[in-house]
Amino acid sequence: MKSSDRPRISVIGSGRCSEEVSRQAERLGLLLAGAGFGIVCGGLGGVMESVCKGAAAANGYSIGILPGTDPLEANRYCTHALATGLGPMRNYLVILNGALTVAVAGGYGTLSEIGLAKKNRPHGPRAGDLAAAPRTHSGQ
Repeated sequence: MKSSDRPRISVIGSGRCSEEVSRQAERLGLLLAGAGFGIVCGGLGGVMESVCKGAAAANGYSIGILPGTDPLEANRYCTHALATGLGPMRNYLVILNGALTVAVAGGYGTLSEIGLAKKNRPHGPRAGDLAAAPRTHSGQ
């Protein structure tokens, strides 16, 4: 299956986060990519970098929809960087390009994305809910 044929999940969250939130986002990226999903995010740091890192560890792909005009602004784990020059208006594109949206942690930017997602797309559990989910005997 080509990466463009995989369903995509939008992951939204803060550009700066604690180590705990970073671990949750990385695990989310690992689980989603391991299950065959592509990741769509804002492509910068914090939650966005961590979810891309997890996806990369699972040999998955991530699409970073950047606020600026330079694709080199993307985090080092982002496999496809799209420069938009739209600033925070790119949030709608992050939501629009995923079949489902998962919020990990964040502030007002993430809150605006949650509003867009609730209006335009299905939404899923928070990363903390996933981290607390029962695991199989193998620890996965």
